[in-house]
Amino acid sequence: MPQRVLILGGGFGGISVARTLERLREPLDVTLVSRDNYGLFTPMLPEVSTGGIETRHIVQPIRAELRKTRFVLGEIESVDLARKCVRVHHPLLGVPSELCYDHLVLALGAVATTFGLPGVEERALQLKTLDDGIRLRNELIRMFELAEVAAGENERRRLLCFTIVGGGFTGVEAAGEVQEFVDSVASFYPGLRPSWVRVILLEGGPRLLPELPDSFGISARAMLQHRGVEVVTGDQVARADASGILLKSGRHIDCQLIVWSAGSRPTPQVRDLPVEHARNGAVVVEADLSVSSHPGVWALGDCAQVPKPDGGWYPPTAQHAIRQAPLLARNIVATVHGRPTKAFVYTSLGMMASLGHRQGVAEIMRGRMLTGFPAWFLWRTYYLLQLPGLDRKVRVALDWTLNLLFRRDIARLRISGELSPDREQAVAKEKPLPT
Repeated sequence: MPQRVLILGGGFGGISVARTLERLREPLDVTLVSRDNYGLFTPMLPEVSTGGIETRHIVQPIRAELRKTRFVLGEIESVDLARKCVRVHHPLLGVPSELCYDHLVLALGAVATTFGLPGVEERALQLKTLDDGIRLRNELIRMFELAEVAAGENERRRLLCFTIVGGGFTGVEAAGEVQEFVDSVASFYPGLRPSWVRVILLEGGPRLLPELPDSFGISARAMLQHRGVEVVTGDQVARADASGILLKSGRHIDCQLIVWSAGSRPTPQVRDLPVEHARNGAVVVEADLSVSSHPGVWALGDCAQVPKPDGGWYPPTAQHAIRQAPLLARNIVATVHGRPTKAFVYTSLGMMASLGHRQGVAEIMRGRMLTGFPAWFLWRTYYLLQLPGLDRKVRVALDWTLNLLFRRDIARLRISGELSPDREQAVAKEKPLPT
């Protein structure tokens, strides 16, 4: 019987492992489980949230990308390492099933965390999934529509204050995209003054982009402020309430829309496993990406803490997950054939952030800084080439071209459940009964 390889997660890491195993043409029974039937290209999610890119253009159906791998649509309920079985719940059928394995690959990524701060979980929007991007775009447009009919200048200012919490890559890119969006659509609302619109970026640490050298954060802050983003550093969120955010310094920001990108941690299914965990809940793996206490279990990406050869840990970024995946797949094959595995060794190519309005910041050639239009152009070129599928590359390139000619679309596609309960009941009574 062929060895059974079960991959949990349909992100960068999981899909790349399955794709590499297909290319190796080994007699393996490979199954990939994901809660969505598509892979999401997360670096471009902030642009989807502001209408810069069409929603479907940054997703690739898993079944179209993996031709030999069995795909199972489902949510992971539990992982039994002793029995080597995973319990999966099918979201459409509503019934559970059990999948057993010889080799298990944990590639479940990470979820946002609000650190238990009061009111944040209920009030803030995340920016992790495709649903989050669609919801954020709808909320941005809804705030403008509400402000157009709101009574009083103070309420209009509160509705038009957009606050992004977290000064890492996601927060900085989201702030730049939101600022570009409001600059593009503000003229559609003649009843609102441009001075009422505010985009605020909050970072609890002393500077933006703490993953990069100090000069990068300073440059990113200067470019964002030049375009109108208010940047607040060194002040942390204490709680969120009905009218906005209270900071630990005592300052209160009156706002309706809050975007939270201040932290992430592995999924509960990973944190609950009986293995060694890092402080953030990630699985501690060996240099070859294996879990030492359970032979046949592997992990990569955001849910794994991978050691560097000279000490420390590799950052949990998509760039590293894509490079870890082929090595992990080859190590599984080596284990099946009784050959020694190889350690993950990789030198980062650099990191980049798009700040909107054709501005960006990039780290290249081990610490050298590139800013402005050249960094933005490099960001777009690199990620366009990384998009899976020629059709997706062409569609995104066309979206970017159209953005140079036209303003952002403000059509708000309302989904069920967005009306207030009283209004939903009134609408239901107005509908005629079927005959």
